[in-house]
Amino acid sequence: MRKRLLGLLAAALVFLVDQGVKSWVTGPLGIDRVGDVQEILPFFALRFTQNFGVSLGLFTAGSPEGRWALVAMTAGIALFVFVWLLRERKLPEIGALGLVLGGALGNIRDRFSFGYVVDFADLHFGEWRPFLVFNIADAAITLGVLIILARTLLSRDKPETTASPAPES
Repeated sequence: MRKRLLGLLAAALVFLVDQGVKSWVTGPLGIDRVGDVQEILPFFALRFTQNFGVSLGLFTAGSPEGRWALVAMTAGIALFVFVWLLRERKLPEIGALGLVLGGALGNIRDRFSFGYVVDFADLHFGEWRPFLVFNIADAAITLGVLIILARTLLSRDKPETTASPAPES
């Protein structure tokens, strides 16, 4: 049970950091309208965007019905991840699921409150952008999924060994 609490704590931490940074960017920093940009480093800027879809802008919600359908769909996925987290036994997977759950909840809250997800992190090298503009929740979801995939593909459970009889003399 203790491991699962750590996963839930990771989810809560991701949610709080995501919402806090979004509030900071759109509040005190005043980056709250499409097109607002503040260069931080030569390769990183804060750029306000509104994401009306899901990953990579897929399934864009162009109507109130679409918005609520995305809220319901992502809430269903978050519920699935929550149940998986409660059933999982391995701490790395629990932590990764906590990252995914916290990120999903952060983006669900945005979509519920605003009708879109607030994205602001713009990693770029000149005009080349390896990623779309994203947020803390997106980064946590991506990292959690990558951890789960890597552990699934690269780790092998050790088979249970049975004691072999002692050799006879």
